[in-house]
Amino acid sequence: MALRGAISGFGEVAAQAHIAGWRTRPGVNIVAIHDPAAARRHHAINLLKNIRVYDDLELMLDGEALDFVDIASPPAFHAPTARAALEAGANVLVEKPLCLGAAEFDELTALAARKSRVLMSVHNWKHAPAYRRAHEIVRSGLLGEVRYVALIRLRTEAAGGGGSAGIGGERWRLDARTGGGILIDHGWHVFYLMQWLMGGVAPSAVAARLGFTDPGTVDDLADVRVDFPWGAIGYAHLSWRAPVRRTSAALYGSKGILEVEGDRVLLTERSGKTTDYSVTDAADDSYHSAWFAGVAEDFERGVIEGPDAAETRENRAEARAALAMIIGARESAAAGGSAVNLSGRLSV
Repeated sequence: MALRGAISGFGEVAAQAHIAGWRTRPGVNIVAIHDPAAARRHHAINLLKNIRVYDDLELMLDGEALDFVDIASPPAFHAPTARAALEAGANVLVEKPLCLGAAEFDELTALAARKSRVLMSVHNWKHAPAYRRAHEIVRSGLLGEVRYVALIRLRTEAAGGGGSAGIGGERWRLDARTGGGILIDHGWHVFYLMQWLMGGVAPSAVAARLGFTDPGTVDDLADVRVDFPWGAIGYAHLSWRAPVRRTSAALYGSKGILEVEGDRVLLTERSGKTTDYSVTDAADDSYHSAWFAGVAEDFERGVIEGPDAAETRENRAEARAALAMIIGARESAAAGGSAVNLSGRLSV
């Protein structure tokens, strides 16, 4: 029988990316939507046939006998919603970030273990064709030992333009109460990508400086250095102040350098030989609907194989590292940019 799923939080990422991804999975049925905002419930009704909508999460969990809940609400709601879904016996997929605090992470992972349920975060950039190609090249050994990974995310403003900021608005990224800020919104992505491209090895330290356009606002600029145990370095620059939108990366190792910008992927060896490994992808946008199909496939497989499957454990380790790097980066910025040791923060 098909897995019965529900989405909690029906904002634009759910409407434009998650629904499209779930529709690629014939073994999955999305049967219900939860959102406290009437406008978003009405949007779900207009978009989806035969869908049941709820303004009360507990009522949905009690009445639907769900196999899983896909949480796509603003970050501040991720932990309580995941906790309720796990307690109800559902598997849980959570939009990034999985949660906002280390204690929440430990509580949720322990609860998922007790309930023998899958708890995964949406790491959709691992399904971007350019970064999948980069990962394949790293694994092939063409770069040799990877010594440096830089990930740059330039945006002219926060995603979700238009609408209102705050608890009920689409522009939650601009409000600290809902888990806003560029370090959460883009930092989570670059940190799990960084660990993945470094071969899954956890970082050892982080140092950061954050920028704020006005006092009391969320961070809209982040400059972050990440140290890895064998001396490799990770670097991330994140900005909502840029004059243009651009997504790029550079990786180098003992044998060559790999440059990624948009869909362009170029490998240059020490000899000077350059090979074009560019890919074809959908246009770059804030929702990346084409990539969520890969996330949906991973999660469905995880539910079938169980919470101890290798891919599920890998996702959990990446989520723990991303959270530790975000928390460490904030601590570092508050201390003037000094390095923060991450040892002891990465057990899962």
